[in-house]
Amino acid sequence: MNVVERVEVVLPGTVEPEELELRRGPVPAPGPGQVVVRMEATGVSFAEQQMRRGRYYDQPPFPFVPGYDLVGTVQAAGPGVEPGLVGTRVAALTKTGGWASHVVLDAADVVEVPAGVGAAEAETAVVNGITAWQMLHRKARVRPGHTVLVHGANGGVGSLLVQLALAAGARVIGTASPRHHDALRAQGVTPIDYRTENIPARVRTLAPGGVDAVFDHVGGRSVTDSWGLLARGGTLVSYGSAATRDDTGSKQWPVLKLLGRVWMWNALPNGRHAYFFNVWAGKALSKNRFRARLRTDLTQVFTALQRGEISPAVAAVLPLADIADALRLAESGTVSGKVVLVP
Repeated sequence: MNVVERVEVVLPGTVEPEELELRRGPVPAPGPGQVVVRMEATGVSFAEQQMRRGRYYDQPPFPFVPGYDLVGTVQAAGPGVEPGLVGTRVAALTKTGGWASHVVLDAADVVEVPAGVGAAEAETAVVNGITAWQMLHRKARVRPGHTVLVHGANGGVGSLLVQLALAAGARVIGTASPRHHDALRAQGVTPIDYRTENIPARVRTLAPGGVDAVFDHVGGRSVTDSWGLLARGGTLVSYGSAATRDDTGSKQWPVLKLLGRVWMWNALPNGRHAYFFNVWAGKALSKNRFRARLRTDLTQVFTALQRGEISPAVAAVLPLADIADALRLAESGTVSGKVVLVP
């Protein structure tokens, strides 16, 4: 008789990738309103890269199981959950806990994955897709004819931002290392080498009147330069501080500094707008509204995936047990797209 057990990856502290721990135990049972999802795909996001350094803004205390999102099949449903949900492939935004073979979730937090969409493909479109969709359509409100600048155009979020912006009829300028330029040009993107080119000068040459939106995950000096590149009426969406990933000191300070700049810029009477985007914003105020918006937007992302408007890049697929190799690869800066983990 085969006994099914739960396997999870535990982050014990600020450690090197090889020091993450693989633990085994019984599969948990769902409580009222909950489901047990058998994970089929989870991934390595930039958030986990920050978490292992203790640099993510509101990460839980060590030790904990990382994993920002997942795709899997509902294996069991607790009291109060529609029994027909069992056997359904779903996606969920978790923030933590996704790096496990079996995950207990509130049934209200799972979104059905459309038929014909593979687990790894769907996984790359969960947190990255929601982030890209909401920044593009809910914050910047990009329309046909707009010109946008996407930093990290080859990355997990950046590559989806590029594709969704192009689908919306926008002209796209994207920063990336030279190895990704041919692929970006093939999509219709004007690439900029962020390592050797003067990004502000190059963008001003390409868009003398400024750009309508900038999506900046870099932070630091980059976000200030990005603000200066906006046309009147333009929008800056800052959604990270990659430049401070390897810094020491307070993990809150880079975010608080960004928030201060955003507040100051929005107080200026120049017709431009700035946001610091966090996909979890609003959940504390209204969980039901947050869930409804997440369901609506993720459904839009999956629809775009089905239509072929976006094609999320899977950089590599590795077993959960090979988490050290997966993290090293994701942090290397040599891949395009997302590193996906499977059981």
